[in-house]
Amino acid sequence: MRPLLLIDVDGPLNPYGGKPERRPEGYTTHRMRPDGWSGGKPLRVWLCPEHGEELTALAEVFDLVWATTWKGEANRWISPVLGLPELPFIDWPVMHGAAPRGTFWKTQYILDFAAGRPFAWVDDDITELDREFVAQRHLAAALLLGIDHRIGLTRPDFDALAEWATAL
Repeated sequence: MRPLLLIDVDGPLNPYGGKPERRPEGYTTHRMRPDGWSGGKPLRVWLCPEHGEELTALAEVFDLVWATTWKGEANRWISPVLGLPELPFIDWPVMHGAAPRGTFWKTQYILDFAAGRPFAWVDDDITELDREFVAQRHLAAALLLGIDHRIGLTRPDFDALAEWATAL
């Protein structure tokens, strides 16, 4: 059984925490208005086309899944820019709700979705509490890769994901 690669958008793919006046190198600026966006003007999203190539390569060893508050809208707004096919997504039962033992709100649902499968998860809100929670409750292999929301995914992150999946 292939492992899952659970992908957050904001932080790993869209380094929203970077300096607003200086787009990170290699990224392009996109203005998007997903259904959940209630701001007056469109949301500024920075995306790096090379990330699509990297994720496509990882699809050789992972089943890719959106694990983002964008849910299925990631297929409408993010996938085309990165050259990705439509991906399954986690349809969060509750977003930004209560979480057990100080974990990130997504963590409990990540475990439900993985249902015992090995998985790697990239997100900018992963903490040690999440790693401990997953280690205690998930019997299969799991890699929780915290990503800096100012930088996004980098070459070492993609290498770590590929090495982890290959070692399974």
